[in-house]
Amino acid sequence: MLEQHFADLVERQPELLAHHLTIAGDTERAANQWLKAGEHAAGRLAHIEAIRHFDRGLATLAGVAETPTRDGLEIELQLARGLSLFTTEGFVSAAAAQAYDRARELAERRGDARQLFTAVYGLSTVASGRIVDGRRFSDRLLQLTAGEADDGLRLQAHHSAWTTCLFGGEPVSAREHCEAGKRLYDPERHGSHRLLYGGHDPGVCAGNIGAQAEWVLGYPEKALAIGSETLILAERNAHPFSLDMALLHKSMLHLDCGEPELALQKLGAAEALAAEQRLGFILHPQFLRGAALSAQGAFGDATGCLREALASRLGAMLRPYGLALYSDALARHGEHAAALAAAREGLEAQAETGWSLWEAELHRLEGIALFGLNRPEEGQIAFERALRIARRQQARSYELRAATSLARLWGQHGRRAEARDLLEPVYGWFTEGFDTADLKEARALLDGLR
Repeated sequence: MLEQHFADLVERQPELLAHHLTIAGDTERAANQWLKAGEHAAGRLAHIEAIRHFDRGLATLAGVAETPTRDGLEIELQLARGLSLFTTEGFVSAAAAQAYDRARELAERRGDARQLFTAVYGLSTVASGRIVDGRRFSDRLLQLTAGEADDGLRLQAHHSAWTTCLFGGEPVSAREHCEAGKRLYDPERHGSHRLLYGGHDPGVCAGNIGAQAEWVLGYPEKALAIGSETLILAERNAHPFSLDMALLHKSMLHLDCGEPELALQKLGAAEALAAEQRLGFILHPQFLRGAALSAQGAFGDATGCLREALASRLGAMLRPYGLALYSDALARHGEHAAALAAAREGLEAQAETGWSLWEAELHRLEGIALFGLNRPEEGQIAFERALRIARRQQARSYELRAATSLARLWGQHGRRAEARDLLEPVYGWFTEGFDTADLKEARALLDGLR
């Protein structure tokens, strides 16, 4: 009767029919209707409600014998559930990882290439807590789409790769994947991808990661321009999770460029949107607030924010980054022993997870702490290691920071000519961003060494 006479009601409230089918024992139809109910809720961004519907669908299938049809339905439920879990819980969602892994297992058994691709993409997203795992899944996606005619699948393979490359300490490769993705991306044809892959828009993500890569590679003005363009795209797409990610990435960029007030503005907008839409964060917002407050000299509030983030479950994501920010805040206040411990903990976390983007910066901060503890020889070794890593990664912005720190150390120990010879060519490489904090600091040091 519902289907024949109340079709509009079933369309608006698909869970009503799902409930009746479940009670009636019409298992596969019920599970399929719970899938529709969950997708309907997710389409309204009601992801917590959607997860409940997907769970009901999976529960109805629990006692059904495994057949290709039944397994195909479970895969769709697990993929949809994983996406909603990722959107509400972020990259650290263990439940999303379990959902995607079960979908992958069933898709490999069924031999369904589309479902397998979507499952592996989901695993590459939630495996980002360990870059080595994320990179393994990204490489598989690139292999699965080699020679693929579907440009959407090739776009998503690059989507997975640009993130793992950047955070794995390969900014040049990350930029290349972002550029390849932007050439493939069409906001009209690929707008539905946010409902399939990672819960966010691939064009917005390409802009976010591309901007971060440009800053690391030594182009801060270009990075900020790309970040602004990406925010415009995210606002035009009107997809809350994508916009929230764009705001957080822009906040990170402003911190990198020494603009804490602007960083706090973007962070505040991201937090308001997340609260309104019940969204998860891609990183703990207190990392960014703590770093901005530290740059403004509010030491007590800054370290409180950073400790809160590091102690949280979400703080496990980007932990090397958070520990770098914490070490920097402690060193600014003269707490060098604690700063050294934080930097070394960050290096341990980096080695364990593969988040190598901040490896050079963590060694530089280690050197600052050692220098503050009157251990200049060990500090020099740490600075030199930071320089080598930054140069290997072609991370010009981190190379500039390391060279500035080492040149300052040498200058204070009477090695002014060597300090100038070290820093001048690094500073001279830059062609833009001379109003950013790092370049202004390097210029002032060079002037003082003359």
